[in-house]
Amino acid sequence: MIYNEIQNLLKTTTAILIFISFPLFVFSQNPMLPLEKNGYQKLTSYAELTTFIKELDSKSDLVKVEKIGHSVEWRDLYALMFSATEFGRDSSKIKVLVFAQQHGNEQSGKEGALLLAQTLLKPENRYLFDKIDFALVPQMNPDGSEANKRRNANGMDLNRNHLILTEPETFALHAFFDKYLFEVTVDVHEYSPYSEAWKKYGYRKNSDITIGGTTNVNVSKTIRKFSDENYLPYILKYLNDRNFSSFEYCPGGPPEIDYIRHSTFDINDGRQSFGIQNTFSFIQEGMNGKDDSIENIRRRAEGQMTGMRGMLEYVYLHKDKIKEIVTDGRKKLIAGIPGEEISIQSEHVRNGKKLNIPLLSYFSGKDSVVTVNDYRPVVKTLYNVKKPVGYLIPGDRQEVAAWAANQSLKLTLFKDTGVYKIESYLINRVDSIDFEGDIVANPEAVAMKFPITIKDNQCYFLSTAQLKGNMIVLALEPKSMLGLATYPKFAGLLNGWESFPILRVIEK
Repeated sequence: MIYNEIQNLLKTTTAILIFISFPLFVFSQNPMLPLEKNGYQKLTSYAELTTFIKELDSKSDLVKVEKIGHSVEWRDLYALMFSATEFGRDSSKIKVLVFAQQHGNEQSGKEGALLLAQTLLKPENRYLFDKIDFALVPQMNPDGSEANKRRNANGMDLNRNHLILTEPETFALHAFFDKYLFEVTVDVHEYSPYSEAWKKYGYRKNSDITIGGTTNVNVSKTIRKFSDENYLPYILKYLNDRNFSSFEYCPGGPPEIDYIRHSTFDINDGRQSFGIQNTFSFIQEGMNGKDDSIENIRRRAEGQMTGMRGMLEYVYLHKDKIKEIVTDGRKKLIAGIPGEEISIQSEHVRNGKKLNIPLLSYFSGKDSVVTVNDYRPVVKTLYNVKKPVGYLIPGDRQEVAAWAANQSLKLTLFKDTGVYKIESYLINRVDSIDFEGDIVANPEAVAMKFPITIKDNQCYFLSTAQLKGNMIVLALEPKSMLGLATYPKFAGLLNGWESFPILRVIEK
């Protein structure tokens, strides 16, 4: 009898201890979000973000916080590295990078990223990291976030800086990417549907989340097709099944006033700059608050988190296929194919289809569907060049050499072995061309076929047989509407009736 009573007492005591310790265990794995602590009435500050992610690091063996760089005002940029093993060491896994809040006044990306970090530490989500090494940069623009302004402290739009890399924030992100060579990337933003033009039209966009893939025609066709035909239907359904309205990313409009397209094909934004390296790359945009950045922030953050969480689920399910198509695409870039056609001027065109786009009616206050006639879903090439073996950068063009170094490109001093020919462009005049509503330089460039001799060690040789080979062509061709010469810092590369200083190296 006494023995039975002791056993019952031990069982009761054990049950009480489990009951008491279980909530403490959950808390240790899931510290409260700053946004939640603030009652969803105040956005997460940089200091609160820093404290929160370091607390996650200290309380879980699944995540480590890595400093990847700093902002203009010297605020640290952090990556949360989720892995069940040592990050990046298991080649059978797939590496995924998500980065948020390049624009400081787009707050839901940051808040959604922190919510995702908290969510991933739940035991039921640990299985994801059997196949995935996941890096999450919750805040790319802390200076802009603290001021609730779009641009960084230098007044630069970070999402238009991924080619020239003049800002410490974008430089840090690309150095981080180059270190691990992530196979999947997602750039998280917000969109605003509240312009006067749309209000006058009588409708506005009303999707909680929009998703877009790569559109530059130099990105692997296999990757673009797989993105459009497999990932987009999956993630849109994933969001809709969880009561978040979603649609493919469709900038432009209002309908019949301006055309509607799918994304830009420029390589200076977060999605395309990694996509041009044959990465499975996307943009995710949540709808921002109408009057301020705090409005409806809880649902906006939850929508952003759900989109990111759905992406990880998709990657987990399709890991082998994604790794296969990314690896194949990158092998072709690294091998280099001299003479391959590279598109350096493009435009958005129609394909005969109309778009039925979900909009909110200002008249009825209800969701509606509007048919768009001027719908341009296809990117068409206007001008191609043959990919050279490489380019020569004169020694006195240090700004271009510095750019190549910032992009982690392989530069060597040129020695003429007689194996290749060197080709120069003569710039007869500089005209202009329309690029997605902007006017950029469009020079008349004539390839000079006469022999050119370069003395050893006077130029840097930049081979196109590397991962960023297609990006190099787009950056250095004088007629490229996406090239360095379209930026003020490099505008001096184009002068009428002068030779273009960057030389092409081609096969004899």
